[in-house]
Amino acid sequence: MTDSRTLYATLLGVTEPWGVELVEMKQAAGEVHVTVALPANTRWVCPECLAAAPIHDHQERTWRHLDTCQFKTFVHARVPRLNCPTHGIKQLRVSWAEPGSRFTALFEALAIDWLRQASVKAVAQQMRITWDEADGIMGRAVQRGLARRTLEAPRYAGVDETSFQKRHEYVTVVSDLERGCVLHVADDRGRAALDEFWTRLTAEQRAGVEAVAMDMWEPYVQSTQIHLPGAEAKIVFDKFHVAQHLGKAVDEVRRQEHRVRLAAGDPILKGTKYDWLRNPEGRSWSETRAFNLLREIVTRVGRAWALKEAAMALWELRYAGAADRNFAAWYRWARRSQLEPMRHVAEMIKRHWANIRTYFSHRITNAGAEAMNAKIQAVKFRARGFRNRERFRNAIYFHCGGLDLYPATVGATA
Repeated sequence: MTDSRTLYATLLGVTEPWGVELVEMKQAAGEVHVTVALPANTRWVCPECLAAAPIHDHQERTWRHLDTCQFKTFVHARVPRLNCPTHGIKQLRVSWAEPGSRFTALFEALAIDWLRQASVKAVAQQMRITWDEADGIMGRAVQRGLARRTLEAPRYAGVDETSFQKRHEYVTVVSDLERGCVLHVADDRGRAALDEFWTRLTAEQRAGVEAVAMDMWEPYVQSTQIHLPGAEAKIVFDKFHVAQHLGKAVDEVRRQEHRVRLAAGDPILKGTKYDWLRNPEGRSWSETRAFNLLREIVTRVGRAWALKEAAMALWELRYAGAADRNFAAWYRWARRSQLEPMRHVAEMIKRHWANIRTYFSHRITNAGAEAMNAKIQAVKFRARGFRNRERFRNAIYFHCGGLDLYPATVGATA
């Protein structure tokens, strides 16, 4: 029959020369304490170079392990610190925990699995640890993942911003659009935030980037033009960003017409805001019929909506030449529309047309980055916000970075 020391040696992943010396249950406290020790005749070697090294001293260490049934379980050991002639004072590494951690590797692996699914607060409550301890596990996991990752230049990159807090505070997020993961997170949305990413790549890696999808934010454009060879032909202004500007212009026309009609006692446009912004393909036959009847009555906003839909149809064309011809016709239509918000957007699109039409060479959008942004916002909502930017960055890397987060001695437990 397996005794308790052998059982816990297996459960902890204790390897020679370490062995379980004592297992003690403290029933009143609801705890199990496992003492692990080394035999007296162990040969000491430096964990860095494996050269023989004498003992400098011992440190008493305690780690929290996975619960034994309902009992909290703790591991204790006197860990030698060695005096290596080459590397100086180095603590002997143990097989059941990562250096610097107060938890066993198996405990951290389970916490990581749970942190993928729930907030830090919920995981801390379920695993009976403090919020700071759970957050520390997440932070160490991200540090491990980033240290292991070899930064590969994306073929197609997406640059986007996401809000940190409500006071117009942002972080810049760079994504690999093909692999669907976050490569870089930086404070603010200035040029320096994106410079930081480009300068981490070698000149050869930057030359291998084929296209970058982004919005029309000038600091991002400037950074990419400085660091990316042939940037003028590689920057693709995202169609969803253009759609956002068009949608705002349509809504402004709607509000203008609504005020005029309301003053005349006609509330026909009340509550129709999202009817003008939604995708027509999502409407039922009856909804389409009702919307078309509304367009015939409210002609100004109806024209604005038609202009928006015609502009978005440009991306369905196959060739840049056809897009140029159709955009020129659309631009003339918008200019003659007598709808100032639409004229304003038309001028903006014309100014940026050179890097909108690059879509027809690369066929990329920031849809993947926008999906990543939605996931980031969901993480932020689940956490009820973040205390500081460092924790926000950690959460983005943890959930969206595609990193290898687990301690070296274990893999995913689920």
